[in-house]
Amino acid sequence: MKNNDQVQKAPKPEPKYRGIKAMPFVIGNETFEKLGTIGTSSNLLVYLTTVFHMNSITATNVVNVFNGTCGFGTLVGAFLSDTYFGRYNMLGFASISSFLGMLILTLTAAVSGLHPPDCTGNATKCVGATPWQITFLFSAFGLLIIGASGIRPCNLAFGADQFNPKTDFGRRGINSFFNWYYLTYTFAMMVSLTVIVYVQSNASWSIGLAIPTFLMFLSTAVFFLGTRIYVIVLPEGSPLVGVAQVVVSAFKKRKLKLPEVPEISLFNYFSADSTINARLRFTHQFRFLNKAAIITPEDEINTDGLAANRWRLSTIQNVEEVKCLIKVIPIWIAGIIYFISVVQAQNYVVFQALQSDRHVGPGNFEIPAASYIIFAMLTLTIWIPVFDRLIVPWLRRKTGKEGGLTILQRMGIGMTLSILTMVTCGLVEDKRRIIALTRPTIGFNARKGAISSMSGFWLVPQLVLSGLTEGFTVIGLNEFFYQQCPENMRSMAMAFIFVGFALSSYLSSGISSIVLSITRGKNGESWLAEDLNKGRLDYFYYLLGGLQLLNLMYFLVCAKWYKYKDIVDDSSSEVALEKFHAEEKAIPV
Repeated sequence: MKNNDQVQKAPKPEPKYRGIKAMPFVIGNETFEKLGTIGTSSNLLVYLTTVFHMNSITATNVVNVFNGTCGFGTLVGAFLSDTYFGRYNMLGFASISSFLGMLILTLTAAVSGLHPPDCTGNATKCVGATPWQITFLFSAFGLLIIGASGIRPCNLAFGADQFNPKTDFGRRGINSFFNWYYLTYTFAMMVSLTVIVYVQSNASWSIGLAIPTFLMFLSTAVFFLGTRIYVIVLPEGSPLVGVAQVVVSAFKKRKLKLPEVPEISLFNYFSADSTINARLRFTHQFRFLNKAAIITPEDEINTDGLAANRWRLSTIQNVEEVKCLIKVIPIWIAGIIYFISVVQAQNYVVFQALQSDRHVGPGNFEIPAASYIIFAMLTLTIWIPVFDRLIVPWLRRKTGKEGGLTILQRMGIGMTLSILTMVTCGLVEDKRRIIALTRPTIGFNARKGAISSMSGFWLVPQLVLSGLTEGFTVIGLNEFFYQQCPENMRSMAMAFIFVGFALSSYLSSGISSIVLSITRGKNGESWLAEDLNKGRLDYFYYLLGGLQLLNLMYFLVCAKWYKYKDIVDDSSSEVALEKFHAEEKAIPV
């Protein structure tokens, strides 16, 4: 075996971080992108059924496939970003793709030849779309999927890249960025789901789609305007290959015995000049992986200090990076189960609103049922700046922690609030149902049944709690994945969150189907009856509350077991390296 003479290379020049100056461009890109795409995607079902005359089942399947592909496509976008292109290039390419997709979608509404003619007389005389029109429409969806697959996993990580994680100011900037990022997201949601959706549904689809297309153009332009001040992190090749190498190396050496002092005896090479990843401190978790770094007589070391065959020998640094990935998986699973309550609360509140008294004001204006979701978003919009500017500084003085609370503490608070949210949903629904059966309003929903005389504003408390729980858990989950995963896998880490959303949606549908089947009575009605007055939606909410209680207990066990990523200070690295060299001379060659 060649001697492993480890020479400390000159450190790479520190990038010039302009976190605050870069934020208008990053946040601007994010805001315009969400304003441009969220409203359109949320109203896509209406567009397909009214303009392209698809039946409800076909349109629903198309939208589900579109949304699901966008969610799972983030894994591909993250892989390409972390491996080949980098976050800057991926965001630029994806933004252009989204703009072109929106432009083509707008043309399908504006050009008469690109969509079926309007229905004449009644729905039975509607002419369906031609294969050419469907192809043109689906090409827009394809470009939008490419755009979403690149933007969603990269924009959050790219924004956080603009802050120096080695300084207190930079770390606080990252914490604030995650809060303000989610604030702009909720603001964009509110505008899209009100103004843009209203224009599309009540004024003109051409104008309603042209507005978000123009906003997507602004998003792309704003992003490229900030190019000169961005910190651009270059990719280092596929990080998944490194993960596979550690696993294979550990398996090949599974029968070897670990040395008594593994920190010194294992292959401990690290060069800050050859990786963007921070140096991780050795840990004793997942000891079986440490065997990947055992040096045997068959292992050769190149002159650059790296193993000649990385499928046989991995460094402690590589092993610790794999441990980081393994450790976040239990937390990710808890996040998926948590998202079920968010999905169900936002879905069924619309049905609750449909059978509540939604009239308000002297003009007896009726609030659209879907608009009640705005109260959850409004709560987030108010809560985030209050928490970031007032509560966090106070907590920082009390706890001495940079974020006031640890990331897992914030997530735990949010999960606790999710239980309270489900209980509140159940109590309100129970009250709404009793009033609907005893004191219904004069109005009647032919499809849903009797409308309760209970004001729809009684739904606001559960929506406020839903917004607060997202403010703690969802923001914390984003920050957790960004900080705890290796730097060269941050886009992939963000993609896991969107995959978690997709999986929780599928699980929500599965749970609803199971409850629908199990609770169906002799009269054909179940807890989730079409007419809520004939069902027991409150029982379903309590069931979800019990599920969230179990999830909270699971999360607390995981949080107690979890050890945060421990980075070796640069100031102590030289001392550690000298000690390593001294001990290494005692290792037989």
